[in-house]
Amino acid sequence: MSTDTDLIAAAKSYVDALVSHDPAAVPFHPDCTRIELGVKTGRSGDHLRRSLAKGPQYRVIHTVSDFTPRVEGPVVHVTFYVHVQPKPLGLAAKVTESFEFDDDGRIVKIIAKFGIPRRRTP
Repeated sequence: MSTDTDLIAAAKSYVDALVSHDPAAVPFHPDCTRIELGVKTGRSGDHLRRSLAKGPQYRVIHTVSDFTPRVEGPVVHVTFYVHVQPKPLGLAAKVTESFEFDDDGRIVKIIAKFGIPRRRTP
């Protein structure tokens, strides 16, 4: 069984991959799904890895700030801001994601919600 610290680190590895585009450290379950604003945007761990590595939807993200986790059993709820291109505009959107884990500490489901980008400094 994973500790709260392990689960937070796994969720943070996903958030870090939004910027680095390197999902190697993200512990996805092979059947992991992702739901974004009610729409399924990830159908497997491999699909999510490909999206993080090469997906144009993530290329606009240049920084993440204010990562705040909260653990409830096997679920980690996080809030953070994604800062998007073009940098000179200083736009950021608040993101709320919930990560569900299996007993081995692998992410089995991600539920994401986010707001409209607004001016904000990192």
